[in-house]
Amino acid sequence: MFPKHHQRRYNLTLRFLQKVLPAPATILDLGVKNPFSEIMKKNNYTVFNTQGEDLDTEFSTVKKSNASTVTAFEIFEHLLNPYTILENVKADKVLISIPLRLWFSSAYRSKTDKWDRHYHEFEDWQLDWLLEKTGFKIMDSVKFTHPVKKIGFRPLLRFFTPRYYLVYAEKVKGN
Repeated sequence: MFPKHHQRRYNLTLRFLQKVLPAPATILDLGVKNPFSEIMKKNNYTVFNTQGEDLDTEFSTVKKSNASTVTAFEIFEHLLNPYTILENVKADKVLISIPLRLWFSSAYRSKTDKWDRHYHEFEDWQLDWLLEKTGFKIMDSVKFTHPVKKIGFRPLLRFFTPRYYLVYAEKVKGN
C-alpha cells in the first residue's frame, strides 16, 4: 500500500485531519495523487489533486478549485514561492505539513531527480508568518518526530527532535 516508514506519519496526519476537519469534506490536495490522497478518500473525504504542474508558476487549479479545504503535505519545501500559492487559495481552510529545519541535518537534495529537493526547510515561525501574511489564522498545530531505525548520533537525535510541523489554519474574515 505505502512504504512502512511512512505509516507513523500518515497515521498522525490522518488523526489530526479527522480532528480539525471531520469527513465528509472536499479537499484540493496540492501535488499529484499519492498514498495519503488515497487514505483520505478511504476515510470519506472527496479529494482532488493537482496534476504535476509547476506550482511556483502555474496556479490556475488552485484558483479554480471550489474545495472547502486545501492540503499541502510536504509540498511547500519544494516551492521557491509558497506565498503565491497561499495568496491564490480560495478555500477558507488549509492544512499544511512541512519538514522542519534540523540543525544536525542539511536540507534534502536528490542527486538524480531535479525536482526532488527541498528549497525551504522551515522553522515553525516561518510557516506561521507565511500563513499570517496571506490572511490565515492558525487554529491548531502539532509537531512530531520521525525516528529512523539506524544507529548513530543523528538517528538518536531524531527520536527527540521534532521533524514535522502540521498546521490547520482558517482564512481571516475580510481577506
